[in-house]
Amino acid sequence: MTGRPLDVLEESLGKEVTVALKDGEMYTGVLSGYDQHMNLVIEEGEDVTIIRGDNVVSITP
Repeated sequence: MTGRPLDVLEESLGKEVTVALKDGEMYTGVLSGYDQHMNLVIEEGEDVTIIRGDNVVSITP
């Protein structure tokens, strides 16, 4: 795994990740998509969550 953020996201596609947001919320689910702004699509069971990249504090693969 490399240290570049988008490379880490690419390697994490289809795998479970935990995302921490600025407001303290945490989301855990399967990373199903992202873009160059680090906007994320997380699948949590039947639910799909879209997270704006500017709200993300950390992503743990």
